[in-house]
Amino acid sequence: MAIRILGPGPLSTVQDSGRFGYQDHGVPVSGAMDLHAYRVANLLAGNRDVEACIEIAWGGFRAEFLAPARIAVTGADTKPGLNGRPFPCWSGIEAQKGDILEIKSPETGCRTYLALSGGVDVPEVMGSRSTYVRGGFGGHEGRALRKGDVFGLGQGGGAPISACPPALIPKYCDHPVLRVVLGPQAQALTPESLCRFFSSPYVVTDRCDRMGCSLKGPVLVHRNKADIVSDGTVFGAIQVPGNGQPIILMADRQTIGGYAKPATVISVDLPLLAQLVPGASVRFEAVSLWAARELAVTTEYRFQKWITHEKSR
Repeated sequence: MAIRILGPGPLSTVQDSGRFGYQDHGVPVSGAMDLHAYRVANLLAGNRDVEACIEIAWGGFRAEFLAPARIAVTGADTKPGLNGRPFPCWSGIEAQKGDILEIKSPETGCRTYLALSGGVDVPEVMGSRSTYVRGGFGGHEGRALRKGDVFGLGQGGGAPISACPPALIPKYCDHPVLRVVLGPQAQALTPESLCRFFSSPYVVTDRCDRMGCSLKGPVLVHRNKADIVSDGTVFGAIQVPGNGQPIILMADRQTIGGYAKPATVISVDLPLLAQLVPGASVRFEAVSLWAARELAVTTEYRFQKWITHEKSR
């Protein structure tokens, strides 16, 4: 056993890169909401970028180390501390037996990632260690972490990478512009509504969690009706139900949906989406599919270039 939870905060769960191959059975992908922060945390802790870590929502997290471990904290800046001494986010640090880690509430954003050398050692369920709380499976006993939970770590993966360069740290804020590609049902809205969608801000409501993010703003009008023949969903898909208020689907989304989806947030902006909090405002900007693909490829190239450079030192 390597770590004991002293205080889990409002919601802390074990997550990895997601549970794939079971959506046809109604099983959500789940996984880390901010995949970029999650991947970087693992690399800083000396892991592969797919190991299980702890996703901490809203801070308030405290844990005691029962054995030495290298750790890294990324995501929303919470001013983490070890034995009361602060250390920077987006960097790794060595923890010793008896050390106390504290992760406070973030000033901007809401989700922080704690990676530990070797990864969090919990059983795989359908090929993933991610927690799906609504289904009661995966992660640590299929639930959010509680005070007193104790678990171990896997085998160390290799040499850690040094601190993440500033260029790879997302600029989280409470008023992001999220880029989207139109589709798959953009034609379901009237032209006037599509124009309104791209020209007006929307506010994040208190109905914002790992399943979906409900927005409030100008009402969007359907050409005919909101319902469609249910089809597959993806992280970042924007549904517009009958009330005309958009809902952005998140990591624990349902596998199919019966509302029109006029647009989808592009992959490189999903970290900004994952860090939205109630009361934040968001605007949308349309980009072409080719532009979205170019941004995704360029971002991943820079990410891999950093890894290659660090491992060659």
